[in-house]
Amino acid sequence: MKAKELRDLQDHELRQQIKELRQELQRLRFANATGELENTAQLRLRRKDLARALTVLRERELAKER
Repeated sequence: MKAKELRDLQDHELRQQIKELRQELQRLRFANATGELENTAQLRLRRKDLARALTVLRERELAKER
């Protein structure tokens, strides 16, 4: 997911997206640990998506403080 797409979301939608990304990342980590994950690049992509979402959320928090 691109940062622009994340910035277009409402606060509650962004928080929901972060929650879903964390759950998916946990699922991928478990699948990787058990040897079921074939495409390990998915882990890296989901970590980056989560980082983008958290960055957008932090930007909004900082903007509200001003």
